[in-house]
Amino acid sequence: MATASGLACPASYVQLPREPETADHRWSKDVTYNSLHLESRDIAFSGKGKVKGGSIDVHPTEKALVVNYELEATILGELGDPMLREWKECQKVIRVKSLNANSDLSSLAKEIIEKCKLIHPSKLPEVEQLLYYLQNRKETGPSKASGKTQLQEKPEVPTYDATEIDETANINDVDDYLELLYEDIPEKVRGSALLLQLARNPDNLQELFQNETVVSALHRVLRDDWKRSTELATNIIYIFFCFSSFSQFHGVIIHFKIGALCMNIIEHELKKYDMWNDELQKKKKAYILCKMAMDFLKIYGKKNHRQKDEYETSKKKYDELVRKQEQLLRVAFYLLLNLAEDLTVEMKMRNKSVVKMLVRCLDRENFELLILVVSFLKKLSIFLENKTEMAQLNIIEKLTKLVPCDHEDLLNITLRLLLNLSFDTELRSKMFKFGLLPKLVGLLNNENHRLIVLCILYHISMDDKSKSMFTYTDCIPMVMKMLLESPENADVELLSLCINLAANKRVAQIICEGTGLKMLMKRAFKFKDGLLMKMIRNLSQHDGPSKNLFIDYISDLASAMLNSDDEDFALECLGILGNLTIADLDYELILKEYDLIPWIKAKLEPGASEDDWVLEIIILVGTVCNDDACAKMLAESNIIQMLIELLNAKQEDDEMVCQIVYVFYQMIFHESTREVIIKDTQAPAYLIDLMHDKNAEIRKVCDNTLDIISEFDEDWAKKIQLEKFRWHNSQWLEMVENRQIGDIPEPYMYPEEGFDPYIQDADILDRPDLFYDGNQSFLVKKYLLKLRSRFSIDVKSLNSNSL
Repeated sequence: MATASGLACPASYVQLPREPETADHRWSKDVTYNSLHLESRDIAFSGKGKVKGGSIDVHPTEKALVVNYELEATILGELGDPMLREWKECQKVIRVKSLNANSDLSSLAKEIIEKCKLIHPSKLPEVEQLLYYLQNRKETGPSKASGKTQLQEKPEVPTYDATEIDETANINDVDDYLELLYEDIPEKVRGSALLLQLARNPDNLQELFQNETVVSALHRVLRDDWKRSTELATNIIYIFFCFSSFSQFHGVIIHFKIGALCMNIIEHELKKYDMWNDELQKKKKAYILCKMAMDFLKIYGKKNHRQKDEYETSKKKYDELVRKQEQLLRVAFYLLLNLAEDLTVEMKMRNKSVVKMLVRCLDRENFELLILVVSFLKKLSIFLENKTEMAQLNIIEKLTKLVPCDHEDLLNITLRLLLNLSFDTELRSKMFKFGLLPKLVGLLNNENHRLIVLCILYHISMDDKSKSMFTYTDCIPMVMKMLLESPENADVELLSLCINLAANKRVAQIICEGTGLKMLMKRAFKFKDGLLMKMIRNLSQHDGPSKNLFIDYISDLASAMLNSDDEDFALECLGILGNLTIADLDYELILKEYDLIPWIKAKLEPGASEDDWVLEIIILVGTVCNDDACAKMLAESNIIQMLIELLNAKQEDDEMVCQIVYVFYQMIFHESTREVIIKDTQAPAYLIDLMHDKNAEIRKVCDNTLDIISEFDEDWAKKIQLEKFRWHNSQWLEMVENRQIGDIPEPYMYPEEGFDPYIQDADILDRPDLFYDGNQSFLVKKYLLKLRSRFSIDVKSLNSNSL
């Protein structure tokens, strides 16, 4: 026998009481009382022992009484003397399925006490009271998605009605049950059902496992006869499922290849289901066509009734077959789910198309089977290969039908699967296509699923194209209400979703309407919430009426930026000020009132601040440089030279380089600072170096800035023109530089006219007028004719523009 801890003890050393009518265990089959019939399903124990009665209660979900009691177990020594006595807590479940509004509670209570010796006759009034409670208790179906309830992390252990036979299994009669497996199908079903009763008690698993004949016989019968009886296949797979609940038995299950056999059975059953469904649809179609024809001709005869009866009979038969099949599929999939703890085994399942089988089962209507299938898919979805296969099988379309649903556990596990799948951009787009966004928004009021839904919506909001779609739902007012009514520490998932949505201009306008921005600002400054201020910062980046609303908060933002102890909060305030590119805003007054120029210089000192702070300060400098007076103040305070030094130090940081170049671009516009940049600094030289940067945005800003410099300074214009020529004709120049002059004597290279001063005594690239002056472009062609025989250049294809 196996103890409660899972350790095996020799059967001869354990003495348990023999109480076939009273002794039971919480894992044994339940006892069912009908008003006139008793089905006993207790496990028979050997030996004698004591039983102590305990409390009686009602079953939480079924029409049943739960009797608690204690059972004495004695462990004997080698000489038969008792060594240890232990009391074990047990339960007996007494089902009263026939209980209804017209039942005689007094007679039923007496019958229960007479047949169950665990209940003392003195407890008759208590039993009557409990039966009265059960009689008036409302039936509990699948819970609807509304309030906060306790959700299950794993699927429930499957129940199977076919094992409820009028016989109680005894662990001592295993050999008799084994012999039944060698008989015809009915006896095999009976033997497997009795063995299943034993296997459902974890204490019996070790002893059954040690009997190699039992495991081998079960495997043989399943392999040979699973097509002949669904009940037989279900019983045996259920037995192996009981073993699979414990990892130490997985080796034997894998050895007998039970998993591969289960997958073959599942594949066969799915094909049968498709065949049944096709036949039923044909009969339904024939019935509908016949009915339409009869209605059209206004004829009512026996033929129509025959078609109807035939369809209804087929439908009942189909429902019964599907019910039994879904029991088989459920235990088979649960067995595979347990074995999939080993990633090697899971990979083998994937190679045998387990993902395809699971997705095909999503069309079923059985809640228990769907919970198991979706749980299995959720486990598989963490691997890229499985996720890709699910996408190819249109899993989003199938899952959309399950959201929302009345079964809380199924809805919860479905949302968790959708969360795993939402990491994929393509699958997120399919969620839009099949209308999942409004359904998810509708679940935000459900406390059970709010957090998961927020995570899925956050992933969806990561795509810029999808942000605007939120405006067609009730998401914006709902998340705003949730955010403003949250305690001090709001959910990170909620804030993250709001931050993403605020990056969309239309969403930002909806949020800022009325008192929205005011309430967000009030909450942000009250709790010093950095994430909320990041959301407000995203709101401030959009041009339009909403940006002007921030003028009222400039004083608060500047004070928080300079004085706040929370660096994240202060950094976001700085970012908001950097976004306020408002034409009528007096930036000079802000700089003077808060004495920002010394603060900016101190922050830009090498090593004085982190890169995030430095970047935001540079953005703020670029913003205030819109104002001529501010640009002049900054230029006179040596900010430009500090930016050049910073440009040298951070040349690998594209974002920082781009913002520094943008500051130069802003200052070039103002006459008061243009001369400072061109004459007193080397900023143009750095801009020329960055003119061909790999970053497109940097190249764009550099080109615009250099174009302005070229208009106001001829010397820099020539240098810029020369550098553009070098870059445009880099391949030709490389060819010229690599010519091997020493291979041919000089007189033979240029026998006619002398170009020696241009070729040897000076660099021809120092004469850009030769290349850009239209009147002298012939000199270039003439020069190229001299090199034609040497470099094989096609002169006809060249012109001054291409140079």
